[in-house]
Amino acid sequence: MAGQTGLDLNPHNYGNDPQMEMVWAMKAHHHAETYFKLISAMDASRLRLTKFDDDIYRQFKRYFKLLKVDVIREEDFKSEEAKVKWRPFCNMYEGKIEDYNFGTLLRIDCNKGYDEENTILVTRIQFYAVEIARNRRGLNKHWLEKRATTQESSQDR
Repeated sequence: MAGQTGLDLNPHNYGNDPQMEMVWAMKAHHHAETYFKLISAMDASRLRLTKFDDDIYRQFKRYFKLLKVDVIREEDFKSEEAKVKWRPFCNMYEGKIEDYNFGTLLRIDCNKGYDEENTILVTRIQFYAVEIARNRRGLNKHWLEKRATTQESSQDR
């Protein structure tokens, strides 16, 4: 009965819990940091993000064949029209991909790192779709090359 009373309340009366926001921010930051370390440490074209990578990539090309992934546009994810297009794609992975709809940080320009100007919030499955496409198209390869060059330079000193 007490739970039902909570459901009857106006949702506008609820605020965001600062502790929950901090936990989310820490988890999202950790995910971004881990992913960036991965693409800087290995050939990203061989990286598997999920056991469904092949299916995600195939469906992504089917649903979004004209979507540029090197430098994405926020309106291709956030506009009402975009949300209508993304919804059926994302829902295909409900129950398959853990946290498929969890807020995740995505780099806007794959040639730049994670920072406030180069990051948008998307769902985890959108992150996977874009990053799998970037990896398979060799768009993240420069991060490994950049790391190798940096390591060579530091060894020469």
